Amino acid sequence: MRERDACWEYCDKLDGNKVRCRFCHKVLNGGISRLKFHLSQIPSKGVNPCTKVKEDVIEKVKAIISAKEEYKEFQLLKRQRVAELSVPPKRTQEVLAQSTSPGPANSPAAALAAEQSHLLALEVSTPVPKLSGAANKSRAASELEAERCIAEFFFENKLDYSIADSVSYQHMLEVLGGVGFRGPSAEVLKDKWLHKLKSEILQKTKEIEKDWVTTGCTILADSWTDNKLKALINFSVSSPLGTFFLKTVDASPHFKTHRGLYDLFDEVIREVGPENVVQIIADRNINYSSIDKLIMQNYNSIFWSPCASFCINSMLDDFSKIDWVNQCICQAQTITRFIYNNKWVLDFMRKSMAGQELVCSGITKSVSDFLTLKSLLRHRSKLKQMFHCAEYSSSSYASRSIPCVEILNDDELWRAVEEIAAVSEPLLRVMRDVSGGKAAIGYIYESMTKVTDSIRTYYIMDEGKCKSFLDIVEQKWQAELHSPLHSAAAYLNPSIQYNPEVKFFTSIKEEFYHVLDKVLTTPDLRQDITSQLHAFRKAQGMFGSNIAKEARNNTSPGMWWEQYGDSAPSLQRAAVRITSQVCSTLTFQRDWDIILQNHSEKRNKLDKEALADQAYVHYNLTLHSEPKTRKKLDGDPIALDGIDMTSPWVEDSDGPILTQWLDRFPSALDGGDLNTRQFAGSIFGPGDNLFGL
Repeated sequence: MRERDACWEYCDKLDGNKVRCRFCHKVLNGGISRLKFHLSQIPSKGVNPCTKVKEDVIEKVKAIISAKEEYKEFQLLKRQRVAELSVPPKRTQEVLAQSTSPGPANSPAAALAAEQSHLLALEVSTPVPKLSGAANKSRAASELEAERCIAEFFFENKLDYSIADSVSYQHMLEVLGGVGFRGPSAEVLKDKWLHKLKSEILQKTKEIEKDWVTTGCTILADSWTDNKLKALINFSVSSPLGTFFLKTVDASPHFKTHRGLYDLFDEVIREVGPENVVQIIADRNINYSSIDKLIMQNYNSIFWSPCASFCINSMLDDFSKIDWVNQCICQAQTITRFIYNNKWVLDFMRKSMAGQELVCSGITKSVSDFLTLKSLLRHRSKLKQMFHCAEYSSSSYASRSIPCVEILNDDELWRAVEEIAAVSEPLLRVMRDVSGGKAAIGYIYESMTKVTDSIRTYYIMDEGKCKSFLDIVEQKWQAELHSPLHSAAAYLNPSIQYNPEVKFFTSIKEEFYHVLDKVLTTPDLRQDITSQLHAFRKAQGMFGSNIAKEARNNTSPGMWWEQYGDSAPSLQRAAVRITSQVCSTLTFQRDWDIILQNHSEKRNKLDKEALADQAYVHYNLTLHSEPKTRKKLDGDPIALDGIDMTSPWVEDSDGPILTQWLDRFPSALDGGDLNTRQFAGSIFGPGDNLFGL
């Protein structure tokens, strides 16, 4: 065996079944098999990965392991095929039994049975043609790919493992893949594919990490709390090549001391690499006290930034609390509650509006409120026609919908709704820009300036209303949202820097230099920075080329600097790292149920490890899966597909409220503003078992 296995060249044979790794000199029990997992860094129980092995050796050993696994799978599949062909299918046995049962020998049924028996017997006895080696290899590869797709389907949708062993599931696979087609069993999913997919994701993230040297990255800290003051934090890392989920930590014990929470973030920073981290973005569900200042003090080049989505949502939430705005929302909800709680009316409404919905479910409660108000405003005339048409007027619902008709006919109310739509739309536009993992940091300052300008313009003749909305926006922008990094990114954004209509450069210039001083950490990097800044401001050299000018408004700032900033190398390095960052933790839809299960105190260590791996695979498959339809690519990033039936817009006001909206952005430590449909996993409750554990 030693002479035939290529991996012996990477170890020394010791007494018994022990080997010593030639890279890290660690002694392993279990021989060459465990050495392969040690060198390949593929997770395996009881085997620690080698920390000194070379990249080319890792890939070579992985290929050896993969080839061996594929050969085993092919041999197993081959034995299954032989076993299946040696036993007549159930339908053949039934027809054969019918043909030999008592009855008239010349009856039509007997003749038909005899004919079917003959044909099926021929079918069973037909010899299986031998496949060439290439054909066998192609078939095995195809079946392995099918198995992979099934495994990804299970993990992406967090399905219970036991489904893989159910009769109906196997029947479905046979219908789709042909008689004898078998998908991975529960054990194969749990023991093989979980580790295989996790290993592949880790490998993919290593490729992404190589780009951090140039672009830097952002650590995202997204939190969840409950009424028992349990606090969980999801840590993810975002860069231009994508966002990947890192891990979830139960932060509850870390609140006992001021140092505990700092150590938690310090550990994550060291795991990612302090030299790679440009900023940390945290929501405000948890009070981080002065941790931000302590981190920026100890890591001079790292910034602590607010979550833009959190702050924008807070502004919208305060908009909805203004008395006359809240009254409009409540009256509008009278219409939608009536329609969505009466099936005939709901079907008639959808028919009248060509299948369109009135209610829009957003990523937060406040977003839902303003999206739905805008939808009602857009469909008001069609609703009035529906309620007044002959078919509806003759129905039993006509008398019960009189309050809805009166609301629709209230022109003063709908003028107020028009105001709300006009004032809220700029903030919704900013929410769209910063959500979904976009590198929007170079635009947030300009976007917020446009929000305040649009409010002033709209209410130019109404100073009272103008002040009520502006006070909310400006107070929260300055106290909660504003960051020096936003100012620096705006200053370096070519679409802003070369726009003669922009008037806020004076107010952001000082903060830009403050950020630049932190990012350019050594005197060598700052040596020629003055002349480089001058070349950028005056569009000299490559900055002034026709290609660079044409790309100012249609290329992301980070990419623009990578392509056209070579004549100012130090400034280019700083600009690429600053302008390539996100400004929101809201990069993907989270499902906290799987996280809550993993951090249940009633679970043993092995279950927790398995669930942690499943959460890691689930989140990263979700993050990196390609959009399946054009609709998703063109869809509204702050709106959800379908309708949240727990929303105040559709809940039955006459019946008990079974599920309340969670508030993702509270001021206290009491739970996250997650739209329950988006973040609660819909059919799974906190007590349900996921993945069969």
